[in-house]
Amino acid sequence: MKLTRYVVSLCLFVLSFGMMIPIITAQTTEVYKVPVYDEVEKGLYAFLKRSIHEAEEAGAEAIIFEINTPGGFVDSAEDIANLLDSTSIRKIAYINSEALSAGAYLALHTDEIYMSPSGTIGAAAVIESSGNTAGEKANSAWKAKMKNAAELTGKEPIYAQAMADDTVDLPEYRAPVGKLLTLSSAEALEVGYSEATVSSFDELLEVTKLSGAKIIETEETFMETLARFITNPIIVPILLSIASLGLIVELYSPGFGVAGTMGLVSLVLFFFGHLVAGLAGYETIIIFVIGVLLIVAEFFLPGGISGILGAAAIIISIVLAGGDIEQMIIAVIIALTVAIVGMVIIMKFFGRELKVLNKVILSDATTTEKGYVSNKNRVELVGKFAVTMTPLRPSGTIRIDNERIDAVSDGSFIGKDKYVKIIKVEGSRIVVREAVEGEVTE
Repeated sequence: MKLTRYVVSLCLFVLSFGMMIPIITAQTTEVYKVPVYDEVEKGLYAFLKRSIHEAEEAGAEAIIFEINTPGGFVDSAEDIANLLDSTSIRKIAYINSEALSAGAYLALHTDEIYMSPSGTIGAAAVIESSGNTAGEKANSAWKAKMKNAAELTGKEPIYAQAMADDTVDLPEYRAPVGKLLTLSSAEALEVGYSEATVSSFDELLEVTKLSGAKIIETEETFMETLARFITNPIIVPILLSIASLGLIVELYSPGFGVAGTMGLVSLVLFFFGHLVAGLAGYETIIIFVIGVLLIVAEFFLPGGISGILGAAAIIISIVLAGGDIEQMIIAVIIALTVAIVGMVIIMKFFGRELKVLNKVILSDATTTEKGYVSNKNRVELVGKFAVTMTPLRPSGTIRIDNERIDAVSDGSFIGKDKYVKIIKVEGSRIVVREAVEGEVTE
């Protein structure tokens, strides 16, 4: 009897433990929730790379990308898409507001797309920095990428093409006709671009069968947020312009002041942001430091070669730090143009009022009233007579009191060994005329 009780108790214990295994497993399942907000740019790539790496290290079951972006830059979107494709973790896009342009492209690179009732996806044309639609070459490549992204997850590619090409004929989903396609949540569900419409994140977890998972929300660190701001293609030329203008002003100013501090801070922020974003390596900083040392050496070495090499090294380091060489070359050109124009404006309108520009603008005049003379003024010679030692045509040499003096005639030719009268002295210029008969006195 006693043995029977032990056996029954053991069976109940084993059965209870077995029933608890699924609960324990469900509690240890991890799902990463990663926000994809604001513009798609290089800084976002660094944040998503870290988040995906953490999810992989933790063995997460899925990553939910909560998307709310108006789009961004094509090159950054392509890098992030490659990053998404490289991980084997289940990828879920949750469009809680909008996934436009580059945001639509990223959503198409996830395994599943879910949308809130007010969510939209589409409008993915390539726009230049000027605000105009890009050229045919860039648009053609982008349309192909949108089409491939749709096909990657078995979606009908015609809708992805219509998001990037307003000539694709889908009038039933456009208002008015001729605009880029943007799908509402209901339309996306209808054409298979959304798995379901969910009203909340909790409902999303239920639909995706992840309701029992531990949700780990990743957030941008302060450094990553700062890096995203600094590496924005609009901010980069502004930073470089402040740096170049500040350092040029400081170069011609006594001591070290506000202009130089602003220039240095801008450069430090530029390199710091690109380092945090993973775009620049320490080799770019080494090249930059070498450039600075070469420019400093220019103050001690003749010839100008050191300064030219230093400036070239600094520009090369900045271009390499940006990741996109073409984009950085444009930013450097803009910065140099702004610096030159800014210096001209400052010198023209504010130079005489600003003491920091005393070394740039010559504010003093070396006038006679202040005691400055360029040559000895021989006014005592006026009225005296001399003899020409050479013909005056109209310049030549005269002799007065055994002193040879360069002189010019008043316009007429005067031959050699003629008496002349000094009629005017203007600095080093002595003007004479030929003496008339009976005028010469010994």
